[in-house]
Amino acid sequence: MSDLVLKTAIANYGHTTPLKDGSVTSDMFSMEHVEISPVPMIFRRMVRNLEFDVAEMALATYLCSRAHGKRFTGLPIFLTHDFYHGGILVRARSGIDSPKDLEGKRVGVRSYTLTPGVWTRALLRTEYDVDLDAVTWVLSGDEHVAEFVEPDNVVSSPNADLGDMLLTGEIDAAIGAGQVDSPDVLPLFPNSLDADKAWHEKTGLYPISHMLVVKDDLLESQSGIAEELWDLFSRARAPYVERLRTGKATDAGDEAFLKRAAIVGDDPIPFGFERARATLEAFIGFNVEQGIIPEAVDPASLFPTTTLALA
Repeated sequence: MSDLVLKTAIANYGHTTPLKDGSVTSDMFSMEHVEISPVPMIFRRMVRNLEFDVAEMALATYLCSRAHGKRFTGLPIFLTHDFYHGGILVRARSGIDSPKDLEGKRVGVRSYTLTPGVWTRALLRTEYDVDLDAVTWVLSGDEHVAEFVEPDNVVSSPNADLGDMLLTGEIDAAIGAGQVDSPDVLPLFPNSLDADKAWHEKTGLYPISHMLVVKDDLLESQSGIAEELWDLFSRARAPYVERLRTGKATDAGDEAFLKRAAIVGDDPIPFGFERARATLEAFIGFNVEQGIIPEAVDPASLFPTTTLALA
């Protein structure tokens, strides 16, 4: 075993557990896992302090970070994906009966660069012709990338609870508020699973949520580290995907992956650049349109060249 120890921050998923319990290891390095909750605090601490050698990172935060010169690089190891019709809640008396009704309204989201927010706004614009500039986006938190400046139609609230903001009428709708147990709050898309499936069949896109990033200093000083991380995470992932194919769920995490598998097929955790190229190209375009990054970048430039052909 090498003396190299990587300080690592990743969430607990079925496909990362083998890395944390020591059942999947590397001869090149060991991993010192730091448990952080909630998971977005991993992103914040990596972006602001480069606190970890290897970290989980939301895709939009990664793009924004690169635009502001942060010293870490992604690997095409995509830890989570999701669909977003089900993440939009509306206040029952807000007059919102369809997506177009969001125009002229106040819509809450944790931060403007929040990855689910980017995907959801893109969905609203491309599929439902919502004018995103006609919406006031109300933030319940700040941006992980402190240098980022929001567009003019973005305001901040002192309230950090999107559900409470809905119930009090401060906002008319919310993205990513989680479950709000009140008859006064309703989903914009009651049949969200069917809507997600139809959208996926139409576009072929499988939205990436979280990925893996590595500190640039480590990539530059340790030859082969990116490929070794790929191998390690792939070996941890493989038995979990096989278990999901049996259709058996032992916890909420399994159930979430199986729900996505019902839409995309029997591999809901695809790794690899080529499989993700079209999704990455689309998402980069959405980030440019929404003012999160200044210009489009080549998706291949997001990753070390040695990882682009890995599959």
